[in-house]
Amino acid sequence: MGARSGQRDRQEWRRWLAVALACTWGSLFPGAGAISADPAAGHTVVIEAVKFAPETLTVKRGATVTWINKDPFPHTVTAPGVFDSHDVPPKRSWRYTAHKVGEYAYTCTLHPNMKGTLKVE
Repeated sequence: MGARSGQRDRQEWRRWLAVALACTWGSLFPGAGAISADPAAGHTVVIEAVKFAPETLTVKRGATVTWINKDPFPHTVTAPGVFDSHDVPPKRSWRYTAHKVGEYAYTCTLHPNMKGTLKVE
């Protein structure tokens, strides 16, 4: 009984350890390994070199978009009648939650050559 009992104990120990690790991993890193289907999941547009990147972004209704200004001077994110960030200083950001489906062309009012499009599905 000794050898078989020891082997069974090791198997039970391994199963217990696997379950414990899975539970711990899930609590330490919720959503780890999963793809978020949450429409409110964040999206980022980087403002750098006097450009919006990506220039066109498609998101689901309810999603939040953050524009991050990495240029050494201010910019705006302005879609007339829809949203307006006003001045976004260097190393700062601005967020917008897309509540309405549509396609919104936006620009920087300080640098009109900067153009972007936010598509909301």
